[in-house]
Amino acid sequence: MSHLSQRPEAPVVGVSMPHESAALHVTGAALYTDDLVHRTKDVLHAYPVQVMKAHGRVTALDTGPALAVPGVVRVLTAADVPGENDAGMKHDEPLFPEEVMFHGHAVAWVIGESLEAARLGAAAVGVEIDELPALVTLSDAIAADSYHGAKPLMETGDTAAGFAESAHVFTGEFEFAGQEHFYLETHAALAQVDENGQVFVQSSTQHPSETQEIVSHVLGVPAHEVTVQCLRMGGGFGGKEMQPHGFAAVAALGAKLTGRPVRFRLNRTQDLTMSGKRHGFHATWRIGFDTEGRIQALEATLTADGGWSLDLSEPVLARALCHIDNTYWIPNARVAGRIARTNMVSNTAFRGFGGPQGMLVIEDILGRCAPRLGLDATELRERNFYRPGLGQTTPYGQPVTQAERITAVWEQVKENAGLADRRREVAAFNAAHPHTKRALAVTGVKFGISFNLTAFNQGGALVLIYKDGSVLINHGGTEMGQGLHTKMLQVAATTLGIPLERVRLAPTRTDKVPNTSATAASSGTDLNGGAIKNACEQLRERLLQVAGSQLGANASDVRITGGVARALGSDTELAWNDLVRTAYFQRVQLSASGYYRTEGLHWDAKTFRGTPFKYFAIGAAVAEVEVDGFTGAYRLRRVDIVHDVGDSISPLIDIGQVEGGFVQGAGWLTLEELRWDTGDGPNRGRLLTQAASTYKLPSFSEMPEEFNVALLENATEEGAVYGSKAVGEPPLMLAFCVREALREAAAAFGPEGVGVDLASPATPEAVYWAVESARAAHGQVRASSGDGRAGEVLTSETGALSSA
Repeated sequence: MSHLSQRPEAPVVGVSMPHESAALHVTGAALYTDDLVHRTKDVLHAYPVQVMKAHGRVTALDTGPALAVPGVVRVLTAADVPGENDAGMKHDEPLFPEEVMFHGHAVAWVIGESLEAARLGAAAVGVEIDELPALVTLSDAIAADSYHGAKPLMETGDTAAGFAESAHVFTGEFEFAGQEHFYLETHAALAQVDENGQVFVQSSTQHPSETQEIVSHVLGVPAHEVTVQCLRMGGGFGGKEMQPHGFAAVAALGAKLTGRPVRFRLNRTQDLTMSGKRHGFHATWRIGFDTEGRIQALEATLTADGGWSLDLSEPVLARALCHIDNTYWIPNARVAGRIARTNMVSNTAFRGFGGPQGMLVIEDILGRCAPRLGLDATELRERNFYRPGLGQTTPYGQPVTQAERITAVWEQVKENAGLADRRREVAAFNAAHPHTKRALAVTGVKFGISFNLTAFNQGGALVLIYKDGSVLINHGGTEMGQGLHTKMLQVAATTLGIPLERVRLAPTRTDKVPNTSATAASSGTDLNGGAIKNACEQLRERLLQVAGSQLGANASDVRITGGVARALGSDTELAWNDLVRTAYFQRVQLSASGYYRTEGLHWDAKTFRGTPFKYFAIGAAVAEVEVDGFTGAYRLRRVDIVHDVGDSISPLIDIGQVEGGFVQGAGWLTLEELRWDTGDGPNRGRLLTQAASTYKLPSFSEMPEEFNVALLENATEEGAVYGSKAVGEPPLMLAFCVREALREAAAAFGPEGVGVDLASPATPEAVYWAVESARAAHGQVRASSGDGRAGEVLTSETGALSSA
């Protein structure tokens, strides 16, 4: 076992414990960015001047009326920017735009003594625009050939030969929706300037270093004049990876120009209408199977709705292509990607970062094709799994290690769920209930862990030991409720060999750990845990030298466990506090900067080949649903999950992440429907689902009535911190089983062997139409050609499926 993976005696990692801020959360004592306003003197408030048109060129901007509003201090416009008027890493997001690119685009910001004064001032600003045609749907953009960014192409094998050798060839089209992050805390920032002109920004951001970079660019100052701190976030889910930067820059610019602290916070409607979502996708595909139902070839084109600017659309699309295989070996593949440019909010990172979109395409294909192949969907999936020992690689060329875990979690979850017995029960129920049907479905997950861009796979930490033996740790990751800080405390305590209560964690700040990567790609524990372990190991080695001299032993023979240093074969002890104090008087350095970089990664974005991922997170889930044939309403009766997190650092945290990720995925696939005005009237491009009253989120009523989660045992991940695996994003994709169960339940209203299409999200309305499609199949004669190929054609709202 590698040094990074090995656990010492009596480790603190692996122990189930609550979130480090759990008590603060439930008592309301936890501080978030906007809470700091009440602790700050003379705060001003920023409010956007939004233009409620989807596209147009600004021809006039009259700020005079706003300045006449009592309490308005200043109106920020492009003329006030001393540096670069851009908030995007691709330099395509003007902070103060001359062209309105989506409905609700902010063209100026009003700074007021109160939020109400700023709001009234923003309403008074006069804006004239020359309205332009707007592309507000993916279909609009595709028809107009409107694209931006890279157009990657992933190829492996020989698709022409693969299709020629296929006994069954199907084609189809599939368009599916995005998702709103709906974090509890909306975007917020608080900026202050000190007597030396140094800018300090408190920001609800997943990427403080990039927020620092954008603020410094806008202000035209070097990065060392800007410090960004993130206390914690009330949820992020990727929505605060890139999009907080411009908002923080507005607050910083206001503070710089007025000399007073400036607070920025979007209300819920503003957050929903101004910030990006998960990318919706359109897919066209062609797939070939042999006589046994094994995939021979796949051709597909994935089009992501990028919105008006690139943001993170290129890496999101890249990860979608890298995950279109999911758990299945595809020997011959040609998958193209492109990013549609629409007059919509700039879509951005969301838990899974393109992986869910890519996986959904292949899972939808298998769910649609299984009945046409005369196979149970579970059997079709099993036949196409990656297998160990065969040297199989992904379509982008990475060997699939631990392929045996794909089968292991699959078989374990089927056993835990009692799948065989329950299928018989479902069949009996369906036979006795003509207007209500149940179904079970099983799906798996293989999700690559690491940033596709190799340079991002690095982390830093700063660990300080004080004379009294207490320890303070700083790292580059941010806490958004996922439990990263809890795990980092456990890593530090384990590495130093001290009780957890001796360690405290400081808020994430750019002046403590510089040049950090975003807390994203499920890599927070791997990168920051590796860096903390490295810093603590430096300190421990110094302290072992001191302990050895005090205990009359070789440093290599000294162990620190439970806050006590002992030499092997001796009963003599040296308490941690005494050891630290002795080290101080011996002038031993008691601080260390730690660093970690993920080894073994390589990615060529041009050829779309390489080994971008350190390892794969594996999981499988079974869902049972019940569908009402009159309304399409359904309930999720039971879910069973087995998920591979390696050797868990914090099992309670990991189980919570699996549960939360699954429910969020089920929301995306079944409930959460974004709607815009796509008509040609004055509100074209306006978001219609602007609140929780119109945008349906999963709640207690949508939770499974029985929810069983198990972590794969004896699953040490070699080469990862203390043998653990990432957990944040992969569980979201376990929710595919819910959608596939709904598909099978709808099909159960038709004749045996019928297949149905199902829209995504699979709302009750969509399920109802799938039920109607199945019912319509009664009495239809299904044709079959003499060469064994399927001959039917099925059309629906989601596209068409036909034989070649």
